[in-house]
Amino acid sequence: MEPFKVVTSRVTPLEKVNVDTDQLVPKQFLKLVQRSGFGKFLFYDWRYGGDGELKKDFVLNDPQYEGSRILVAGDNFGCGSSREHAVWALKDYGFAVVVAPSFADIFSSNCLKNGVLAVELGGDDVARLWSERGMVTVDLEGQKITAPSFGARFEIDPHKKAVLLGGLDEIARTLQLERKIADFERNSSVPSVL
Repeated sequence: MEPFKVVTSRVTPLEKVNVDTDQLVPKQFLKLVQRSGFGKFLFYDWRYGGDGELKKDFVLNDPQYEGSRILVAGDNFGCGSSREHAVWALKDYGFAVVVAPSFADIFSSNCLKNGVLAVELGGDDVARLWSERGMVTVDLEGQKITAPSFGARFEIDPHKKAVLLGGLDEIARTLQLERKIADFERNSSVPSVL
C-alpha cells in the first residue's frame, strides 16, 4: 500500500443514505480475483442504463467530478454484505477518501486494509461538503478537512492512523514483528515448521 498523507481534490457529492455494497459493486461483477479492474463496475446500476449507456443524471457521470479523489456520502455507507470488492472498486475508480456520517463496520475495516481513508463527520458537515465547489484538502496527519468555505477536524483511532500513514497492509504489519516471532520460535518448546 502507498502511505496516505494529504489528498486535495474536488469532492463528489453522493447524496444518498444506506448505500450498500451491492450498489457499490453488483454481484455479477464479483468474478474477478485480483484487486484491480473493479472501477468500471462502481455504482454500475446507477451509472449505466439497460443499453450500457451512461445515465446523465448520476453524479459520477457528471464531467465536473472527473478525477475526484474524495467521495462524500450519506449515513450508513457500505452497509450490506461484507464484500471487499466494494473498496477495491472505489480505489480503482480513483477515490482515496470516503466521508460520511457513519459506515458499516466491515466496510470501514476493508477501507483500512486497502489504504482508503474512511472519515466520519457529522451530518451538518457532510451537507456543507456536498455543496462545496472548491478544492478540498484531507490531511490525515493533522486530522482535518479544509476547503475555501469549510473546515472540520475528524477523529481516527491512532492505530488506524499509523497504518494508513505508513502504508502498511496486514503482511507489512506482521513483518514488523519478525524479530519477536523469530525469538518466540527459538525459545518455544514447539518444533518450528520452518
